[in-house]
Amino acid sequence: MGEGRWGTPGHRDWLLAEAERQFGFFRGSLVPGRGLAVLDLAGEPISGAAQELHTVTRLVHAYALGQVMGAGGAAEIVDRGIEELWSRHRDPVHGGYVWAVDEGGIRDGRKLAYGHVFVLLAAASALEVGHPRADALLADVAEVLETRFWDEVPGRFADEWARDWAPFSTYRGMNANMHGVEALMAAHEATGEAAFLTRAARIAAFFTGEMAPAHGWRIPEHYGADWRVDEDYAGDPVFRPPGTTPGHALEWARLILQLWDLGGRPGDGTVETARRLTRQALADGWDPERGGLVYTVGADGRVDRAERYWWPVTEGIGALAALMKADPRTEDALWYDRLWSFAESHLIDAPRGGWFPELGPDNRPACRQFAGKPDIYHSLQAALYPLTGGLSRPFAGLRALRRPV
Repeated sequence: MGEGRWGTPGHRDWLLAEAERQFGFFRGSLVPGRGLAVLDLAGEPISGAAQELHTVTRLVHAYALGQVMGAGGAAEIVDRGIEELWSRHRDPVHGGYVWAVDEGGIRDGRKLAYGHVFVLLAAASALEVGHPRADALLADVAEVLETRFWDEVPGRFADEWARDWAPFSTYRGMNANMHGVEALMAAHEATGEAAFLTRAARIAAFFTGEMAPAHGWRIPEHYGADWRVDEDYAGDPVFRPPGTTPGHALEWARLILQLWDLGGRPGDGTVETARRLTRQALADGWDPERGGLVYTVGADGRVDRAERYWWPVTEGIGALAALMKADPRTEDALWYDRLWSFAESHLIDAPRGGWFPELGPDNRPACRQFAGKPDIYHSLQAALYPLTGGLSRPFAGLRALRRPV
C-alpha cells in the first residue's frame, strides 16, 4: 500500500479484510467433539497438542471482538471456550485454573498468574457480548486472583504455584503483571468496578513509572520475591527469556495510554512515557538489515536473542496507533507504515490467513520455537485497534464497525 496509510479509507478496508482472514483461519480451532485445537500452518489441528490456558482464553477474547463485529461463527467459539475454561481448566479440587489439559485430563496442573489474568480477560470479553456464564467465570477468577496471586503491599501479582497451591518458586515477573493490567482494565470496562482500574494503575506505576526510567526505558522482565531485578535470570525461552523484550515495552506503551484514557487523561506525563518506551524499543529492536524486531536485548541495548517473532511487530503497530490517537507525529506514521510493510511482505499469510510466528535469517517462515500458528490474539488486535476511534473500550468502538463477515 505504500506510505501514508494511517486513517485512509483504503487502509481501513484492508484492515477489515485482514481481520476477516484471521477470523476465517482460526475458526478451524473449533473441532467437533474436542476442545479448541492448536492449528498448524495450513490450519489443520495439530495431533496430540495440549490445550493451554492462554490459547483458550485468547480465542475467547478474540472471537468476542469478532462477535460484536458480526463475524460468522464467533459466538460458537466464545461459547466453546467458556465451556472449556469452566469444565476442563477450572480445578474442582483445589480451585483456580490449570495450565494445560488434553484428552486424558490435566497435563500440567500448575497455577500461573499469566494464565489466570487471561481467564479474567476472557471473562470480561464474554461479558461484553452477553454470554450467560461470563458473570460466574469473572467472579470466580477474580476471587482466585485476589486470594492467591495478589500481593497488596507491593501492589503486584505473584507468579506461580503448584496445583495444590504449594509454593515451588520465588520468581516474580513483569509479563504476568503486564497482562494483568490488560485484563484488569477489561474487567473495569465490562463491569464498571473501580477496584480493577486502581490495581491496574498500581502495577503500571511500578513498571513504567519506576523501573522504565531507572533502566534506560528498557523494562526489566525478571525479579526475585523482594521485587529486586534478577539480571541473570534465564527461564523458558519463549515466556521468560533472558534480557529485556522490546515487544513488551511496546505493549506497555499501548496499555498505559489506555489506562490514561480510562483515568480521564490526567496531565501526568503518560503520553511522554509511552513515547519514550516506544522510541527505545524500536531503536533497540529493529533489525536494520532484515527488518522486523529482535526478541530480547540486554540491559545495555545490545541484542541478546536475535530471533524475530510476529508478536513484537503487532505490538509495535498497536503502540504507534495509540500514539497517533493521543499525540500524532510524523515519525509515528512512518514507523506504522514500516511495520505494516514488513508484516505484509514477510509475516502475513494472505492466502490462508493468520501470521507466520517466526522468521529465519532469510526472512522465510521458520518453526524453531512455535508449532503452527499459535493464536489469533496479537495479530487480530493489530488489525482491529487502528480501526477504533478511542484509546480504550474497544468493544464499543468495534460495534460501530459491525458488518457481516
